[in-house]
Amino acid sequence: MSGANGGGSAGKGKGTGNGAAGAGKGARSRAGSGASAVAAPVPDAGVPPLTGGRAGTYALLLVAGVLVAVAGTLVQAAWFPGGLLLALGGVAALFYGGGRATGTPAGVLVPGAAWLVTVFLLLSDVRPEGDFLFGAGLGSYVFLLGGILVAVICATAAQMRVAGVRHGRVGG
Repeated sequence: MSGANGGGSAGKGKGTGNGAAGAGKGARSRAGSGASAVAAPVPDAGVPPLTGGRAGTYALLLVAGVLVAVAGTLVQAAWFPGGLLLALGGVAALFYGGGRATGTPAGVLVPGAAWLVTVFLLLSDVRPEGDFLFGAGLGSYVFLLGGILVAVICATAAQMRVAGVRHGRVGG
């Protein structure tokens, strides 16, 4: 490559030999201590492969998501302020525990999807008598939106753990 295209010796024709200090016209200079320009390989995210035990854990989390949805639906309507907090606490425990047990974001997404589908099925189920499992009050909407918010927060936190994002200040 020629020096005009950015390749070759940066100090060519200047007599300096230091690429950062004597970069000529059209040549690229290298900032820093003159370390190699080869980028370090990006580490693998470390997502473990799907095994029989992990598939069984996902199946249990799926069933637990359905059970927590049904129990939360009944509890949040029975004892309004305390029942709503208890139901959201159960949802948060399931999602956080699923993410920690599997070590993957799928540990949050599997029970989250089961919970969401179950809640929407219970929400839309109308009996012939006109009864709903969910009341039309504020607690039902807080339970629905709060559960979705908790699932998103737990999935984001699990994704950051898998990617190896360090805690602390960004950029230094």
